[in-house]
Amino acid sequence: MRESIGVPDLVDARLAARLAELRAEHGWSLGELAQRSGVSRSTLSRAERAETSPTAAILNRLCAVYGRTMSQLLSEVEAGPAPLVRAAEQPVWEDRASGFVRRSVSPPHAGLRGELVEGRLAAGAAIAYDRPPVPGLEQHIWVLDGTLEVTAQDTGHRLAPGDCLRLRVWGPTRFRCPGPAHARYVLAVVLP
Repeated sequence: MRESIGVPDLVDARLAARLAELRAEHGWSLGELAQRSGVSRSTLSRAERAETSPTAAILNRLCAVYGRTMSQLLSEVEAGPAPLVRAAEQPVWEDRASGFVRRSVSPPHAGLRGELVEGRLAAGAAIAYDRPPVPGLEQHIWVLDGTLEVTAQDTGHRLAPGDCLRLRVWGPTRFRCPGPAHARYVLAVVLP
C-alpha cells in the first residue's frame, strides 16, 4: 500500500469514502469484509480512512467482493461519465508499491459492457491478482511498448509490441514487465 503523506489527494479521499459506503450498503463489519476479501481489518480500516491508498491487488479483491471492475469502482469516485473524455482529463491511478500506472481511457458507464484502460508497468515490476473482479471477464491485452509477460490459467504468454492476447479470466492472473524498458499496453475489458 502507498502511504499518504499529509492530506490524501482528492481521488484517494473519494475512493476511501466510496469503499466505506459500499461496506455500509452491504451491512458488513470490517471483520466480515476482511473474511470475504482476504484483506486484513487494519488494511481495510486504513483504506476507508484514506490513511493509505490501496494497491491494485487489494482493490481487485474488493472489486471481486462487490461485483465490480476496477474501472467501475474508480468511476464511482469521479464525476459522472461523459461521452468524450479528453486525454488530459482521463483519470490516472498509480500503485507506487508495484510500479503500475492505470489510465481510464474510456469512461465506464453502468449500461455498457466494455471499457478501455491503458496500463504501464515499470521494468522489473509485476502485479498479481488472485481472482478476477467478475468471473469470466473477457480481456484483450494489446502491447504498445516494451515486453509484457501475462500468466493466466497457469499458461504464460510473452507479448512484444503489437501483440494482442485475448482471454477469459476465471482465476489468478499475473502481469510482469521483464524490462529493460517499461511496458505500455491497452487493456480492453468486456463484462460477460
